[in-house]
Amino acid sequence: MSILRRKLYRLIFEADTPQGKAFDVALLVLIVLSVAVVSLESVVSLRREFTALFYRLEWTFTILFTIEYFLRIYSTPRPLKYVFSFFGLVDLMAILPTYLSLFILGSQYLLVVRVLRLLRVARIFKLTQFINEGQVLSRALRASATKIAVFLGTVLLLVVIIGSLMYLIEGRESGYSSIPKSIYWTIVTLTTVGYGDIAPQTALGQFVASIVMIMGYGIIAVPTGIVTVEMSRSERQGMAASRVCPNCHTEGHLAEANFCYNCGYSFEPKV
Repeated sequence: MSILRRKLYRLIFEADTPQGKAFDVALLVLIVLSVAVVSLESVVSLRREFTALFYRLEWTFTILFTIEYFLRIYSTPRPLKYVFSFFGLVDLMAILPTYLSLFILGSQYLLVVRVLRLLRVARIFKLTQFINEGQVLSRALRASATKIAVFLGTVLLLVVIIGSLMYLIEGRESGYSSIPKSIYWTIVTLTTVGYGDIAPQTALGQFVASIVMIMGYGIIAVPTGIVTVEMSRSERQGMAASRVCPNCHTEGHLAEANFCYNCGYSFEPKV
């Protein structure tokens, strides 16, 4: 990697130097301003009065973010790793809507996705406690994914059975015009949302509805319990920092770390 690319990488990807932190803070300010402009443009009265201003600001932000995006690709040793990483995709989605608006009217409002780039704030300001907690939650969710999938599959089977039963009990005259409609009612009732657009009229239907409502409280608590158990088992893997692996773009390494904890990449000593 050339000296220029190495300097750009440290400036753009890392926040453990005054220059890198200043760059990221300036970037966050631009992101907040760009999201504010998109939000204000959706107000009809403001759009009519400041159409030209909003247009210029939108394109100014997009051009700046486009330059930054390509600098990230240029400076990283593994461009494809960055492009297909979470933040790489977010960075791309942050600039595409403006260009799409040239062909698809109204697509510029998708620019609010830029707010996802604010997730870098924890790394920039070294909010290590939030990074650590986020990593614990992420590991817990991955560990409990299979259990939750089995649980949701069971709930779906239960919803279909109860929905079909309510269709037979209540029938079309009570608003349960089809099994899909009855399944919709079951989901709304089981999740305790209760829109009230459909309601059982018969005593038997009301009895079944009561059981579904009571079941709803228990069912909602199950995924929370599964994730909580996994979180209690998850061990914290050291204190996070702002160093980013140039090979796999995993964040959360100590400044003095010699290797990436995700891919094993050997960090170059900082000078």
